[in-house]
Amino acid sequence: MSEPTKTERELGHEFLPRFDAQGLLIAIAVDSQTRDILMVAYMNAEALEKTRETGLAHFHSRSRGKLWLKGETSGHFLRVEEMLVDCDQDALELRVRPEGPACHTGARSCFYRKLSGDSLIRVAD
Repeated sequence: MSEPTKTERELGHEFLPRFDAQGLLIAIAVDSQTRDILMVAYMNAEALEKTRETGLAHFHSRSRGKLWLKGETSGHFLRVEEMLVDCDQDALELRVRPEGPACHTGARSCFYRKLSGDSLIRVAD
């Protein structure tokens, strides 16, 4: 099968995910109720397939080089309610229902600090 054209990918109705050279897509997990960004991770084809199959967010762990089910050790699963695909199909927005904190630090979101000059200041959860 040939590579889809830019027009097919950007304006067509077929899901044609565009993985990068490492075989990854960006996946942004967003709380489906508050629309807060919870975390950013990567998906390979296997993680995307498992997420679609189970309704639970799966990612590709770049540090471990393997499939990772968010919540597999913490119990803080992300239940995917909807997947939005960006214009050129190389990034996904996962609208999720979090079952506990999304960040491995225990924070509700991985985005719990703001930049102020050269310092990081914690923002309220």
